Amino acid sequence: MSLTEASKAPITPQAPKAPITDVSISLRKLVLIRWVAVIGQAATVLIVHFQIGFELPLTSALTIIATSVALNILAWQTRNVRARARLGDREAALYLAYDTLQLGILLYLTGGLQNPFSVLMLSPVVVSATVLSRSSVISLSALTVVAISILAVFHMPLPSRGDGTLNPGTLYVVGVWTALVCSTLFIAGYAWSVAVEARKMRDAFAATQLALAREQRVSAVGGLAAAAAHQLGSPLATITVVAKELARDLPADSPHASDAELLVSQTERCRMILADLARHHDEGSPFTRLPFSALVESAGEPYRKPSIEMHYEVEAGRGKDGDMLDEPLAASSPEIMHGLGNLIQNAISFAQHEVEVTTSWRADKVSVDIADDGPGYPANILTRIGEPYISGRTTAGAQLEGHMGLGIFIAQSLLERTGARLTFDNLSDGGAHVAIEWPRYKLEARNAATSLQEAVR
Repeated sequence: MSLTEASKAPITPQAPKAPITDVSISLRKLVLIRWVAVIGQAATVLIVHFQIGFELPLTSALTIIATSVALNILAWQTRNVRARARLGDREAALYLAYDTLQLGILLYLTGGLQNPFSVLMLSPVVVSATVLSRSSVISLSALTVVAISILAVFHMPLPSRGDGTLNPGTLYVVGVWTALVCSTLFIAGYAWSVAVEARKMRDAFAATQLALAREQRVSAVGGLAAAAAHQLGSPLATITVVAKELARDLPADSPHASDAELLVSQTERCRMILADLARHHDEGSPFTRLPFSALVESAGEPYRKPSIEMHYEVEAGRGKDGDMLDEPLAASSPEIMHGLGNLIQNAISFAQHEVEVTTSWRADKVSVDIADDGPGYPANILTRIGEPYISGRTTAGAQLEGHMGLGIFIAQSLLERTGARLTFDNLSDGGAHVAIEWPRYKLEARNAATSLQEAVR
């Protein structure tokens, strides 16, 4: 493939099959969290027993806390030995499951759910919901609910001063159990869903930056190729002149005559290749203002299919005096080219027979409408189009393989960076419709800024 062909090739980012859900948790962070828990547990037990005067099973409680201290020291040594001191999903889940059981045993020794510190049973669940997978969160939530249920029935008496006893009553215990179970389920589900959404957006924005970077690299390669063409023009012209003189001066029966003719033909071929590179660069140069409709057509051409009819329409607006408004001129920015290209490619992928792209402008705005005659967007996801990993378009009743909705998210993100506003809907007679609209002053101001930046470079 030539450099010219490579620069014209469509750039399609490789979207992941699904959002990244594999977790990698710092062992150091979990160790520090456990140190805080251990210090807090030890301080609470000692203060309640010696200063406040409540009778606690001190030896048993401190033994349980010492076990956590020993495991923490062992984990810290493991961290220093391992080159990559990070835990996977299963390891982290087991780590937090131990913390749940350890806290449950402490509560068993100190009154069960009658102990006001029973609310701390929620802590491992909250931590797991923010970083672990759904299956691990469900497992830890189930373990917590089971532990809470056992503590509601089986536990040692709540400590008290001297011979006095504290008995909050069955109704209080049932209320605490209900509150803790509901809090466990709600907090785990809510925190996990928020964390997953944050991870999805992070991955999707990373894919957007990758797509833009690839588009910019291709543009840079085209510029370098054109610069090389201009620099090589003079020495190639000299070589051509010398080769022609050699071919002319050599006798016809010379054994080198054919070599000289070959040299002349190859230098001519090199001249044509360099001229083609320079012409391609000039056509896409940021110093060259293209009519916006031509820019739209250029963005969609790499994705054309022989089986799909492409119709590019132009609708010019009229000014207050009734005269036709001049078409806006635009530079070929990577954001606009890649964003429009992705949307047109999406329409072509789902169209049955034709795709229509209409470019229109008025005094205050510039619009591009992309419509296809495919199945359209399902009503249940129409309001969520543009979110990462949301895809509901079907081809012949089946999900299009590999279509995860990331392409539309990338296109929308890139176009919104240029000041555009996107609207997705379905046509009344079937098919999907995308409307992209720019305030005209923003589009023209951006193009002017792009050229100025390139000129400074």
